[in-house]
Amino acid sequence: MARKKISTTIYITPEQNELLKLLNQKTKVPVAEYIRQGIDLILEKHRDDLPGQQTLGL
Repeated sequence: MARKKISTTIYITPEQNELLKLLNQKTKVPVAEYIRQGIDLILEKHRDDLPGQQTLGL
């Protein structure tokens, strides 16, 4: 079952838009999916800055 998604507005540069469209045409992956993947990469990169359970340094 697909997860519910929240609609939001983002602003990207014309160059980013053009490259995402080209990528979409080549791969048939929706632009929104690439944007979600980019968000996931940033969240993983900054995982230690997010609130949550601390890992034990064993």
